[in-house]
Amino acid sequence: MTVDRIILGIDPGTTIMGFGVIRVVNKKMEFIQLNELLLSKYEDRYTRLRLIFERTMELIETHHPDEIAIEAPFFGNNNPKVLLTLGRAQGVAMAAALSRDIPVTEYEPKKIKMAITGNGNASKEQVAKMLQQILPGFKDLPKNLDSTDGLAAAVCHFFNSGRTVVGKSYSGWDAFVKQNADRVKK
Repeated sequence: MTVDRIILGIDPGTTIMGFGVIRVVNKKMEFIQLNELLLSKYEDRYTRLRLIFERTMELIETHHPDEIAIEAPFFGNNNPKVLLTLGRAQGVAMAAALSRDIPVTEYEPKKIKMAITGNGNASKEQVAKMLQQILPGFKDLPKNLDSTDGLAAAVCHFFNSGRTVVGKSYSGWDAFVKQNADRVKK
């Protein structure tokens, strides 16, 4: 068995962080794992961010992903506080990956849904059901579908491999800073 690569997908959130891992063997996907990190029991937002970072690092140490696909915050939400909170969760997950020089690619939720179901407005349930059809070995749906959102990010990244990437891709801190010069404080 020749493993081409391992892709970790993350749906960052400060209440639930969902994640999924796939292995690509001979250009075919294999389901490895999906799960979630429940954060709602922690009142302190900084504790939640630390736990997101630590869990992402654990996943990196366990699965040794070659690439990480992460769901971008949903910009249809007009609440700046929610966007800031989600951006922080995404940022600490990205920081964990970038600290290990693992390339990160962001995908908008609609792009992920489109890649999985062909419909950018598909429901979480539709995405989860389609993942069951796409991935051999993935049978039981979890209670919370945030984990399938993380898995969907990984599958979306696989589908976009070899094409022009529809999300933003960073190969390390230097690439992130270069592509986000407007976000750097001097």
